[in-house]
Amino acid sequence: MRRILIIAASDSGGGAGIQADIKAVTLYGCHAMTAITALTVQNTIGVENVLPVAASFVEDQIRAVLSDIGADAVKTGMLLNTGIIRAVVQMLTRFPVPRVIVDPVMKAKSGHSLLDPAAVQCLKRELFPCAFMVTPNLDEAAELCGFAVDSDDALREAARMIHALGPRYVLLKGGHRRGDCCDVLYDGSVFTEFDGERIDTKNTHGTGCTLASAIAAGLAQGMDPCTAVRRAKEFVTTAIRCAASLGAGHGPTNPFANVQRDAQIMACVRELEAAYAQLEQARIGTLIPEVQSNFGYALAGAQTPDDVVAFPGRIVRLRDTIARVAAPEPGASRHIAKVILTAHAADPSIRSAMNIAFSDALLRRCRDRGLRIAEFSRTDEPSDVQHIEGSTLEWGTRQAIDAFGGVPDIIADRGGMGKEPMIRVLGTDPNDVARKVIRIHERQHRAQDRC
Repeated sequence: MRRILIIAASDSGGGAGIQADIKAVTLYGCHAMTAITALTVQNTIGVENVLPVAASFVEDQIRAVLSDIGADAVKTGMLLNTGIIRAVVQMLTRFPVPRVIVDPVMKAKSGHSLLDPAAVQCLKRELFPCAFMVTPNLDEAAELCGFAVDSDDALREAARMIHALGPRYVLLKGGHRRGDCCDVLYDGSVFTEFDGERIDTKNTHGTGCTLASAIAAGLAQGMDPCTAVRRAKEFVTTAIRCAASLGAGHGPTNPFANVQRDAQIMACVRELEAAYAQLEQARIGTLIPEVQSNFGYALAGAQTPDDVVAFPGRIVRLRDTIARVAAPEPGASRHIAKVILTAHAADPSIRSAMNIAFSDALLRRCRDRGLRIAEFSRTDEPSDVQHIEGSTLEWGTRQAIDAFGGVPDIIADRGGMGKEPMIRVLGTDPNDVARKVIRIHERQHRAQDRC
């Protein structure tokens, strides 16, 4: 197990500081150790008071950990004053650690100062040369460099100036800029950009702490810097997207959402595999269309195609049965995901769908089995939708649902120029969809047997 020493302050609200750091490191599967630099009285509204820990006591905490347990990486957060910074530098000089991630915490989200202004020069001159990576946000970069970091040129110039202070890498976090959240990693010669979506929420308390700790854990596990940053950014984005609204101010993110997501994905895979086995045993090969089929299952609360688990390479016909290319995985089919996400938005209980071949005879069989049917016609499709790849399925599914007055069991798509007609079977879960498909297929076989 990789060992991560976190040198930072305690957050009584549990959203940032040592509390956020321990959560991130633990969820990465590493062992978190701590050296507390201060106790803060804070909640989601702001910081009410700060009680510094004596620099000598911070030094003793670091010495006790590094002299016995050791560390594969160190992450520093709020260091508060010159005395604490120098204690950290002294211990890191005495007990060298290969990966030191410095998050230069200067202000709380509420604006409360968390670093003595007189300590900024000490941070730059004495701690930055010890750092493997420094992770300032744009406000912190402006404080470190002495100019506003409000443009691409200013951001790159700030990265160069901070890199010249000694760290091997500088990660400038773009969350405080307008538009999407693009972070930039600089290694002294190359700028690497990491794009990310901006999530409309006030619950972002602790994002900087969580990101830096996740990077430290990733580096300790042997990831290269770009991979460590990318995965940490994904980790934080999920934590923000799933944040709970706690308190009246800036609520904490939810880093446990990543574990919950992984567990959901595994459950979705298992249920899809079980439903696929039912379809394979039922030998439904005659229902597979020429463009082949896919079968998807959305995570609860799914919002993007990456939240829908499906079969990579689709499901193909193998004589009278079916075969798959690979096991289900998230984001494997944007087409079936569009259908599921649109239906899920209309009715959150609907999370699964599969496409099968179309014929009027099959539609009659669906009706005979009591399945509820809706249709859409591509001739009604607006021209602006036609020119956007993948938008037809979203538009058509919504049209069918609106016309039906709810989510049906079956959506019939009669196709169009160069588009194969299709039946899409919807349900609450893969087992529900598989049962409907098998009922359609059994009806087909009985009809063929009578012939």
